[in-house]
Amino acid sequence: MAERAEAPAGNRWIQLAAGLICMTMIANLQYGWTLFVNPIDQKFHWGTAAIQVAFATFVLTETWLVPIEGWFVDRYGPRWVVAAGGVLVAGAWALDSVAASLPVLYLAAVLSGIGAAGVYGTCVANALKWYPEHRGLCAGITAAGFGAGAALTVWPISAAIDAFGYQAAFLWAGLGQGAVILVLSQFLRAPAPGQHFGQAKRPARRLRQTQVSLTPFAMIRQPTFYVLFAMFLGVAAPGLVVTAQLAPIARDFQIAGLPVDLVFVSSTVLTTALFVDNILNGLARPFFGWVSDHLGRENTMAMVFTGGAVSYLCLSAFGHDPIAFILSAGMIFFTWGEIYSLFPALCADLYGPKYAATNAGLLYTAKGAAATMVPLASIFAAANGWTAVFVFAAIVNVAVAATALFILKPMRSARLPVPQAAE
Repeated sequence: MAERAEAPAGNRWIQLAAGLICMTMIANLQYGWTLFVNPIDQKFHWGTAAIQVAFATFVLTETWLVPIEGWFVDRYGPRWVVAAGGVLVAGAWALDSVAASLPVLYLAAVLSGIGAAGVYGTCVANALKWYPEHRGLCAGITAAGFGAGAALTVWPISAAIDAFGYQAAFLWAGLGQGAVILVLSQFLRAPAPGQHFGQAKRPARRLRQTQVSLTPFAMIRQPTFYVLFAMFLGVAAPGLVVTAQLAPIARDFQIAGLPVDLVFVSSTVLTTALFVDNILNGLARPFFGWVSDHLGRENTMAMVFTGGAVSYLCLSAFGHDPIAFILSAGMIFFTWGEIYSLFPALCADLYGPKYAATNAGLLYTAKGAAATMVPLASIFAAANGWTAVFVFAAIVNVAVAATALFILKPMRSARLPVPQAAE
């Protein structure tokens, strides 16, 4: 039987806080990876493209297993799925610390992906279920842990790599992250069946939400699902490329190790960029989630994805300057990270909360498909330069912004009525 919540009012805050911290603990699996790429290559000389296959493998595993783990969460509750994720996260980075061959590196990526899937899909879906009246904001707060969490540990991990080597950094960071997840997982619960929460007194005029929960099989028969999937794929792919390749991009621009002072941060260009990027990535998720709760999901998507296109072009044109590199990359992360709050919230709006973990997980597999672009981007950039990559990314972002306004919005308007403000 599914786990039942006993103290809904207070428990909602506990669920949100526990989910946020658990997400923070898996952030480095994706956003801290770029720190390890060059040290691994310097030790084993496998080549950046071969090493980045591990990153793509992690993202593929982390995304494509979310629906399966979501099925368990929807039926048995979140506690043990997240606990298992914590154990796998610790074991995966411990294995990375001793990996002396590419197959072992790839195996560790699979294990970390399975663990991260259990944590990520569960925590976001739990927020969608506990906060139906603020889905964009609360999914964004939870996802912010995954986006901004790495900012808290960029310098410690970078310092550990410099002082003790990347293998020690893998080991101790992995064990610490896994232990925190294991403890916090014991606080997670699902809402009791049939439990209702207070709705906003003045729901946003443009925010349409279904009152009927579709099963995953019913959802995949809806045309809107495939429009959402294509949009998610289009925006996720270039963002993942920059996430995984930020260190190689900075190195190719010949600015990675240059000293820089930016407001209160004094470090190298790469380390400062990683800190700023992860902060903005995290802030984007609750901020644009909140905006979408008030202005509508599609309107917000059109606005922010257009901003993303401008950001890619700025990185291409001005990225060889250290400050411009940091600011342009930061704006890419700020206009990309919000997809992890907007798409899950829109998915629950369209298909209901009951199967939110499985349904959002199926949509989240678009990120896995997008990850296949990461090693291909390395090859493409080597042949054509990063400018070609960034221009293509800008074009795709504009296309997705137009799709949100002129295709998805009319489809949703036809399917769901406009909500009326409460009396």
